[in-house]
Amino acid sequence: MKIAERWFEKQEIGDGITWLYEPHVHPFIRCNIWFVRGRDRDLLIDTGTGVASLKDAIAGMTDKPLTAIATHIHYDHVGSLHEFETRLIHEIEAPLLEHYREFAALTSAGFPDVLRESLAGYGLDGNDAVLVDALPHEGYSLADYRITSTHATGHLAEGDVVDLGDRHFSVFHLPGHSPGSIGLFENATKTLFSGDAIYDGPLLDELPDSDIATYLQTIKRLRGLDVRVVHGGHDPSFGRDRLVEICDDYLARRG
Repeated sequence: MKIAERWFEKQEIGDGITWLYEPHVHPFIRCNIWFVRGRDRDLLIDTGTGVASLKDAIAGMTDKPLTAIATHIHYDHVGSLHEFETRLIHEIEAPLLEHYREFAALTSAGFPDVLRESLAGYGLDGNDAVLVDALPHEGYSLADYRITSTHATGHLAEGDVVDLGDRHFSVFHLPGHSPGSIGLFENATKTLFSGDAIYDGPLLDELPDSDIATYLQTIKRLRGLDVRVVHGGHDPSFGRDRLVEICDDYLARRG
């Protein structure tokens, strides 16, 4: 397998937001990483797989204090969380970071059965699919891939506010995909960072820690949100009209 020239790509999308992603990671586990600039401190929303150092990738992007937030516990969102000094996650899932035992794999052989079935929709049939098309460096072992356990330096809950000085993000508890899934909503710009609670792709609700009945309530809540743009945990960003379509499709399928 080839060695990647660089592991992360980044793109300025306006409004003080930079989108980072791992182009060599398969879309099924390619997390959107959002860097938000504030007056007094900056914000990092989700941290990717941890295959390569995200901290190194954003070096030079800020000289301010940085808050790193995981929208939920799944491995494609917390891989580099341990690299950052300030680490926040919902209070329900914070204990799971300390001795990380959630499933994490870069090949389909390491996936639980329920997820392996989902892979077929992404063209990853069988037990030998590889979810990266390059390595970060010579000698990297896919089989040895693990998430580095860490501890949250603070816990988040519904109604909390993440304060960047000139920007303020309200914490929404959006369970269903996972028990501690959260979103971050900036009322001034009507911007939602939604994690995996909603994105413009197949919503996964049959994971070991998912709950469809709870997810339905989250989707109903999101459908009624006065939002201008949604930056999800995967796939392209979208506006309110598309948000309503995604919610209605899910409610028709599961409601």
